[in-house]
Amino acid sequence: MRNGDLEEVASKVPAVTQGFWIIKILATTLGETGGDTLSMTLDLGYLVSSAIFLAILLALVAGQVTARRFHPFLYWATIVASTTAGTTMADFATRSLGIGYAGGSLLLLGCVLASLAAWRVVLGRIDADDIHSPKAELFYWVTITFSQTLGTALGDWTADTASLGYIGAALIFAGLLAVVAILHFRTRVSKVVLFWAAFILTRPLGAAVGDFLDKPLDHGGLALSRPLASAVLAAAIIALIVVLPQRSGRHPTAAP
Repeated sequence: MRNGDLEEVASKVPAVTQGFWIIKILATTLGETGGDTLSMTLDLGYLVSSAIFLAILLALVAGQVTARRFHPFLYWATIVASTTAGTTMADFATRSLGIGYAGGSLLLLGCVLASLAAWRVVLGRIDADDIHSPKAELFYWVTITFSQTLGTALGDWTADTASLGYIGAALIFAGLLAVVAILHFRTRVSKVVLFWAAFILTRPLGAAVGDFLDKPLDHGGLALSRPLASAVLAAAIIALIVVLPQRSGRHPTAAP
């Protein structure tokens, strides 16, 4: 493959910037309100809702893999699909299967670690900013989906089991994200480890904020309309994609 072709394929994921994390947190919040809209408001249940969101996610991942360059709206639509699917799958695992938050979180953590391990064994390295082959993309999206699902379970576990409420849970995960940011800028801890730690932690933060927006008042929420909250969050994401610079990630042929 020519260098130009390699760069073109590698440019399908965005550079990890501050704007990336802002949109990611909004996307995870939308995932919570959007997932609850189907499973609770429309009363489709966790299993049916998971099947719907997984079908959408698979179609968007296929679009990502076959695309020849980075398309911001396609990329972020796939992220939103992964987080809505993660919401309903986590709820199905922890509630419908009866394994609880602890069991669901441990199961999903094992899935994330297994995906990362397989990624490392098959491709020899893990780099969320250097995706330059269909195999790397598939591992990228599988790991992202597992991490979104794990994050949902962690958020619900913290808010419900620890009796911290949604705001308390959100503050805890925001604090942990701040620690990850400090480690990123002040230490030599693996940037790959820190990226996936931050990626996982943004999900329970979004889950806690999403639950705070749409859960009933007697459960500590604001009781806002789930469809309305989802529409507002989607509009905010679209606006930020347009306003904030959207550039592709580092190319494998570029200087480090």
